Amino acid sequence: MIYEFNGYRPVVHKSSFVHPQACVTGNVIIGKDVYIGPGAAIRGDWGEIIIGDGCNVQENCTIHMFPGVSVILEENAHIGHGAIIHGGHIGKDVLVGMNVVVLDNVHIGDGSIIGALTLVPEGMQIPARKVVVGSPAKIIKDVTDEMLKWKAEGTKIYQQLPKDMNSTFKPCEPLRSVPKFRKQQVVFYNTLKGASKSN
Repeated sequence: MIYEFNGYRPVVHKSSFVHPQACVTGNVIIGKDVYIGPGAAIRGDWGEIIIGDGCNVQENCTIHMFPGVSVILEENAHIGHGAIIHGGHIGKDVLVGMNVVVLDNVHIGDGSIIGALTLVPEGMQIPARKVVVGSPAKIIKDVTDEMLKWKAEGTKIYQQLPKDMNSTFKPCEPLRSVPKFRKQQVVFYNTLKGASKSN
């Protein structure tokens, strides 16, 4: 659902996909080839939210801020299921893992990877290409070229998803049995798993 608020109407590029069960409100700008998953709440009611080209904001994520603050997701930022971004700045090519919490005035440098369930405390400044884990967050090592490549491959499939959703997504009634010749889906996880083991 897309809602105007206080004179601000969200801007969504035509190449992007916002799931009808997501909620996008007010001063929100969504760039090209962005995927917004079901249950995401993107609240530009008190400040501005800019989601750059090629980003994805997955299921049940929340993006919000205190009054007068801008939240920025730079190009190709990848926000995993259930993450919360509150008043933070997410750099280009960053991976924010599942159920991460990013608090106010955080800046995450380009190419960083934030591990699942990490709590990034208020004001933390993370340099480019760092691996960050824990609660509270700690920088544990650098992001290698191989890790960045692995991240890019995962983001790439989300960048294809808006096109696929816009062309094939529709409500339907369920089948009552599995068709004999139901097509098989492409297995991509093993490719990602192999890349991650090499780190």
